[in-house]
Amino acid sequence: MSGGNVYADIGVPDAEEMLLKAQLASRIADMIQGKGLTQSQAAELLGIPQPKLSLMLRGQFRGISEAKMLECLARLGRDVQIVIGPEHAGTGNIMVVQGGAL
Repeated sequence: MSGGNVYADIGVPDAEEMLLKAQLASRIADMIQGKGLTQSQAAELLGIPQPKLSLMLRGQFRGISEAKMLECLARLGRDVQIVIGPEHAGTGNIMVVQGGAL
């Protein structure tokens, strides 16, 4: 039975961070593909070496910060907005949500 985070399900220590990075990497990959960019073209646009981009797109993103991934989204022409929701009991959630215009 999955709890919604495969990284937590398999016991990865920083599961929430890994899930967030996986969601961001998936969006980045979708945008690169949607723009018809090669990895070399995308790497140049994003300001990262092509081998590092290749690793990120294959799910190996431990050496890439969330901030860098958000910058990649912006360089791909997306607005990035961080919203802090209302306070509630317990631990809050961090998630990637794709919305409309800001």
